[in-house]
Amino acid sequence: MEKMIVAVFDTEKKAYDGSKALNELDDEGSITVHSEAVIAKASDGTVSVKKEDDSFPIRTVAGTAVGSLIGLLGGPIGVALGAGAGTLAGAISEAYVADVDTDFLYDASSKLTNGKYAVVADVSEEWETPIDTRMEALGGTVIRTVKKNYEADQRAQDIAMAKMQRDQLKTEMTTASSSRKAKLQAKIDALNKKIDTKMTNAKQRLEQMKHERDAKIQALETKRKTVQTERKTQMDERSDEIKRNYDEAEKRFKTQTADRLDRTAKGLEDRASKLRKEAEIPA
Repeated sequence: MEKMIVAVFDTEKKAYDGSKALNELDDEGSITVHSEAVIAKASDGTVSVKKEDDSFPIRTVAGTAVGSLIGLLGGPIGVALGAGAGTLAGAISEAYVADVDTDFLYDASSKLTNGKYAVVADVSEEWETPIDTRMEALGGTVIRTVKKNYEADQRAQDIAMAKMQRDQLKTEMTTASSSRKAKLQAKIDALNKKIDTKMTNAKQRLEQMKHERDAKIQALETKRKTVQTERKTQMDERSDEIKRNYDEAEKRFKTQTADRLDRTAKGLEDRASKLRKEAEIPA
């Protein structure tokens, strides 16, 4: 199962030891580490990357779930912790890539206080005991969550809502005065540009996710050639899950966008029909 892990330590050395322990668990097959980094939280609350290992299939944390999570732990999440749930939700509304929920973020940020260190990792694990046992032996506290397709859902919602707003403006134009139509058209043009940008970004992100999927699977296939027979099945199951997660994200993005647009179109059709009757405009 693909998960996000944050293991918090009191010292930098223990965090490095925690990173080494994750590598050892990966080598023995207990888990698969796709990407990880050691981070430090300074006295002013800022977070810096102390170690980023480029030997993993996802060679840099930039733009990945790990990178986004690191940014949240040192960014808006820390600022919003004392400001209530509403502010917290708003602060992380753009953090799609991390694929984690607010409860996990709150818990991880609460544990990663100023002056502490952490290992942040994107892993596949079937059992929690191997990681927990090794990290706890080093004095670490482990916070984990299953990765979810929040990013695909949110991107689909953003695009669908922008299209809904645009189509509502188009309907409004059917009864608007000449002077008002020009202003409405300007808003429609702006929304069209916004939609095009969001669609382009979504497609680019799906391509990046596909690249990450392929890198993870290739790494597992390479390891599979060197392990004993009983571990090959485990490798295959992890690869299958990574494929399923990507396929689900892609499907949810496309399906949710289409479903929302269908519902929007029906609502706008009903509204337009009502407006035509009120204004006695022929259908």
